[in-house]
Amino acid sequence: MHQGWEIGRAAVHQLVCGTKKSVDAKDVIPKIQQKGVDMRIGLDIASLALKRIVSAIVVVSGDSDLVPAMKLARREGLRVYLDSLGNRRIRPELKKHADRIL
Repeated sequence: MHQGWEIGRAAVHQLVCGTKKSVDAKDVIPKIQQKGVDMRIGLDIASLALKRIVSAIVVVSGDSDLVPAMKLARREGLRVYLDSLGNRRIRPELKKHADRIL
């Protein structure tokens, strides 16, 4: 969800230190907030599982908010694969509810 614009940290620091006198277009960045994304993904996983549309899902996340959806999918017979995109610090509860970590 787009919530306006803000000046980047580096530009703010330079303005405060006096090494920069004005704000350029490259210093302004969009302020984006993700709201309800985990809930929507969880609902999609639940819907796919309950309707038996797929036999496996790949969850690309490190967010433990998806654990309830992963548990439901496995109870419904889906294979749940977890891909952390190379992040070695995976929350234990995510590992516990995945059939395999990619």
